[in-house]
Amino acid sequence: MAEKIHRYEGKALEVTWNQNRCIHMGECVRRLPEVFDPEKRPWITPDEAAADELAEVVRCCPTGALQYRRLDGGAEETAPEENEVVIDPDGPLLVQGDVELLTNDRKPIAKETRVALCRCGQSQIKPYCDGAHSKAGFEAASTIPDPKVGERETDSPCLRVVVASDGPLLLEGPVELRDGVGSDRCAGSRTALCRCGASSNKPFCDGSHKAVGFSAP
Repeated sequence: MAEKIHRYEGKALEVTWNQNRCIHMGECVRRLPEVFDPEKRPWITPDEAAADELAEVVRCCPTGALQYRRLDGGAEETAPEENEVVIDPDGPLLVQGDVELLTNDRKPIAKETRVALCRCGQSQIKPYCDGAHSKAGFEAASTIPDPKVGERETDSPCLRVVVASDGPLLLEGPVELRDGVGSDRCAGSRTALCRCGASSNKPFCDGSHKAVGFSAP
C-alpha cells in the first residue's frame, strides 16, 4: 500500500501526517484543537500555535503518524531516553524510544521514535497498525501475564524490533513493557511479541502463528 503523506507548512514548523498510520487516537485534537480540527480543510494549521507547543503535541502522537520539521532553527525531535512498549487494550503495541525496525534478514525498515505495531494480524501495512483491529473486532487485554522477557548483554541503548517472517516481533535491546494503565510492568532486553493475534499468552508469542498459518513478511 502506497504511503499517503500530507504536508502542512507554517512559518516556523512543517507538520506531516501519514494517513495510513493514523488510527485516530485523538491526542492531537484533544491537546491542540485550534491546530488540529478534522472538520476544517486543511485540518492542520501550524501557525495557530507557537512552534514549541505544537512540536510538543506532535511528539504525543503515539503512532508516529504525525511528524514535524522545524523551519525556524528550533530543536528537532530526539528519541526518549527509555524504550517502552505500551500494550493498548484491543489494539496495537505502542512503541517509543530509540527504535530500529528490521526485516527478518536484518535489513533496515525504518528508524522510529514513536510507532504503533499491529498485533491483531489484520493490518494491510504490517508491521505497522492501520486500525484494522477495530473493524476485525480484535479483543485482547493489556495485562502482562507470565512475563517472558529475558536478558541479553548489550551496550546499545537502541531497541531493535526484528519482524520475523510469518512470525512474531523479536525485541532486542533495553525495553520496558507496560499495560495500558501502567499497573503491570516488566523489563528486560529480549522477548518475542505476538503479531498474529492468536497467542493465548498475549502480548507474548506462544507459537500459535504456525498453527493458524499466519503469513506476513
